[in-house]
Amino acid sequence: MKGDALDPKALIREAYRIDGITESDCRTVFLDWALSLPEGTDTQAALAALIARHAEAAPDHPMSAVLREGRTRMAPPRRRGGWRSRSRD
Repeated sequence: MKGDALDPKALIREAYRIDGITESDCRTVFLDWALSLPEGTDTQAALAALIARHAEAAPDHPMSAVLREGRTRMAPPRRRGGWRSRSRD
């Protein structure tokens, strides 16, 4: 494993190391990070820990803004789509 429980693929860590990364790039990294978390992960706790780990040392980095935005805008996942089975008469 390249990362740890908070950042399994080390995506967030690597984003902070990329010179000239844009906020748009950081949003893409954030989405990949969120999708790579194991099921049942408390994303709010993970985000708080990542902010403490990275964003406090680099408050003006675009990933710091994306992580902070994630804390306020990321909702718990809900089941979406699909058909419910119904009996046909």
